[in-house]
Amino acid sequence: MLIGDVAQRSGVSARMLRHYESLGLVRPTGRSGANYREYSEEDIRRIFHIESLRSLGLSLKDVGRALDDPGFTPSDLVDGLIRRTRDRIARETELLTRLRRIDATDPAGWEDVLQIVALLRALGSESAETRQRAALSSPTGELPVEALVDAALGEADPNVAGALRWALARSGDGGLALLAEGLDAPDAEVRLRAVRSIVEFPDAGATELLRAALADPDLTVRRYAALALGTRGVADAVPTLIDMVVDAANDVEAADALSALATDPARADGIATDLVARLGISAPGPAPGPAPDAADASTRRRLAQALAGIPGPVATGALTHLTGDPDRGVSVTATYVLGLRAEG
Repeated sequence: MLIGDVAQRSGVSARMLRHYESLGLVRPTGRSGANYREYSEEDIRRIFHIESLRSLGLSLKDVGRALDDPGFTPSDLVDGLIRRTRDRIARETELLTRLRRIDATDPAGWEDVLQIVALLRALGSESAETRQRAALSSPTGELPVEALVDAALGEADPNVAGALRWALARSGDGGLALLAEGLDAPDAEVRLRAVRSIVEFPDAGATELLRAALADPDLTVRRYAALALGTRGVADAVPTLIDMVVDAANDVEAADALSALATDPARADGIATDLVARLGISAPGPAPGPAPDAADASTRRRLAQALAGIPGPVATGALTHLTGDPDRGVSVTATYVLGLRAEG
């Protein structure tokens, strides 16, 4: 078969076939009477083998070794190809992300493009100060929201993270929608950063996302969401907030959040009842000591302090009971709070 016929059958140009011949990859086995190259069926089969290996990303040099060197095994070569392909995909994905972010800003000219590229590079800088400056530039609309969200979910420096959250709160609903995706991240630290950023949004959509975070498998995420929900008047946060008081985990902030929730008279006695249940006392009024199943003294002190911010008869009855507590810190706290209530 002449070279033109081979090119038509294989899809490899005659010029490339001559190049393969010059490299010794495939040589026509014969010549016609007019001294034209003639390729056998075996030659054509080898051409198809060459093309198949090239499609995997092998260089022509490696193709020749794979076909002719019996000691040339594919495992190491394929592993190397996998690594290089992954690196290339990562680079191209990063480039695609950058291009999308530039396009999202709808730049008017190349000066705008260059400015956005500079800001994106600053946002990925190793310098925390540089990243913070880039975040603080975003209120002018120069940084894409997607870039701000990615940075906020990955930022460990507290100052930079604060600047990013501040910027995101001014980005509109687009930032909130992207942060919602962060709540599904496998890494608990990323989910916590998402919650901390969502807290900066005052609207109902953010409240619903925080409510969903109460079911997060990570305790720290649940607690941070509960603190935010307490200040927003969401009663679903009460059980987690009471657990925080009992466990001495940001108990002062948790007590403040419970107090904020108890400003609604319809909730106050219910919150007080839940706190009393954790005290382990069974009846209101003065008592010589805690019940056998009562919480330990330090926990009773924290619960008494939390009851101080809860209005209503249930809280007053529990505090009256605690004035007879054998722990002086508990009894003094309860007595002091009751005095303030009497004055009020």
